[in-house]
Amino acid sequence: MGDHSRVDALSRSHAAGSKELPEDHQPSLYSCSSSLRAVIRIREKYLALKRRRSDMSVGLAGAKLLAGAPVRTSPKIFTFDGLGPSVSSPADLLKKKRKKKRRVMFPTGGGRRAAPRPERSRAKYCLYLLCAIVFLQVYNAIENLDDHVLRYDLEGLEKTLGREVFGQQGAVEGLLAHLRDYLSTYVHNKPLVVSLHGPSGVGKSHLGRILARHFRSVVGETLVLQYYVLHHCPLEEGAPQCAHALSTLILEAVKLAEEEEKIPLFIFDEAEHMHRELLDALRELVASRRSKEHLNAIYLFLSNLGQAHITKYLLHNASSVSAGITAAGRHSNLAREVTPILRNILEKLHPLWTEATLLPLSLLEKGHVMDCVLDEMTREGFYPDRSNMERLAGEMEYYPSVGGRQYARTGCKQVVAKVNML
Repeated sequence: MGDHSRVDALSRSHAAGSKELPEDHQPSLYSCSSSLRAVIRIREKYLALKRRRSDMSVGLAGAKLLAGAPVRTSPKIFTFDGLGPSVSSPADLLKKKRKKKRRVMFPTGGGRRAAPRPERSRAKYCLYLLCAIVFLQVYNAIENLDDHVLRYDLEGLEKTLGREVFGQQGAVEGLLAHLRDYLSTYVHNKPLVVSLHGPSGVGKSHLGRILARHFRSVVGETLVLQYYVLHHCPLEEGAPQCAHALSTLILEAVKLAEEEEKIPLFIFDEAEHMHRELLDALRELVASRRSKEHLNAIYLFLSNLGQAHITKYLLHNASSVSAGITAAGRHSNLAREVTPILRNILEKLHPLWTEATLLPLSLLEKGHVMDCVLDEMTREGFYPDRSNMERLAGEMEYYPSVGGRQYARTGCKQVVAKVNML
């Protein structure tokens, strides 16, 4: 850099000297060419000196490299050649990836926009509303069913039957189950027809009186008919008139019950003595589908039809019955074995019995007779002395003891007369 400055200084001084000379003393062409030649020589000397210094620096660097001395390099000049893809560490690469992932790209020509909200279907709200309506309807129906059953006070009837009817627990439970199912609603496709069958003295008429008394207290006197065949229609000659009168009574009762939204009860005691005309009239009413008021009614028949088969089954199977079986279990076995036989016999007598649900009643044992004696003595105001109870129960007639069980031939039919003799 110093050599260049000196050459430039000589050039400027030479040019200045030429300018300061007067016009008559201007240098000639020869003097100008000599000056130019001098400048060229100076430049050649400068270049030669520069090459010599460059050769000397290269040789000196090679000697120092061989000797192990540190190399002195010339000052570095910044260029863009050395800028290239540098090798980064895995941590730096991971950071760069995270930064790239965090970057949110927006479409060109628009700013930052919020994510679009998913459209809500209106059908979902309609479905919720429909579910709520169905739930309210079902709940209301259940409440109405409970109210309808409570109107007839079947729990009170169950307690009364359990307290006043002896030896027929299984049959009573079956009857209450049919009543509960039928009375749980007011809309039916057919009337309820139940027929109780059993030997004399087992409590059929007593059961009918309890049912009539209970239903009179909950639905009214006019909606309960208690029909005794031997009392209302004893003669066969008057059977057509009896059938017409019976049909009229039933039609008036069902119409009144329809107006009051209640279910009437018709009880027919001593049904084994019913004439053909009465059975035909009842068959027409029971099987009729002409109007809905005929469908909301309860028909209860009490008879001793099939009593021989019931007695035979109980006497022949008393020894094989396990002592640990309950009364409901014994009645279940009796119904399973005897009901098909009863149905086969009754359907041959009249088609009315095809519409009925059959419930057989069992014979009463000696313990049940003693319960009847105790109940009657309490009603009449007698002191329930154990010795009198056993004496009166012993005066009844019994079948031969089978399997430790002693069945009464007449049940509790003679208990009232025996107690009145005390």
